[in-house]
Amino acid sequence: MTGEIAIRVRYAETDRMGFLHHSMHLVYFEQGRTELLRSLGLAYRDLEDQGYLLVLTKVEVRYRSPARYDDLLTLRTTVERTTAVRIDHNYELLRDGTLLAEGKTTLACVDREGRIQPLPESLRSTPRE
Repeated sequence: MTGEIAIRVRYAETDRMGFLHHSMHLVYFEQGRTELLRSLGLAYRDLEDQGYLLVLTKVEVRYRSPARYDDLLTLRTTVERTTAVRIDHNYELLRDGTLLAEGKTTLACVDREGRIQPLPESLRSTPRE
């Protein structure tokens, strides 16, 4: 399961050199996950309202080339694997087909007290281990 979104680098997201600040990649990854859910007819807000919280437990980013202010980027988000309680995503951040960064995240499903719980049925139709 894969989705793509377009993101334009805003001035506030850059450092003094005019490059996209490294921390923004994680923000973009979150945006990609949220929009991928939305494309499936699900809203993260609704999952939270039902008591399912998806917490980041692992993140990895490999930076290959910088993005700059006003660049139009494509973020490709892919669900790599799901288990009973976890979702693994892969990310590719591109500018005109050139790979700028790639990443991976693992999200665990917890309840409001932070205890691990099974993913809701609506998220279990993704690729499994």
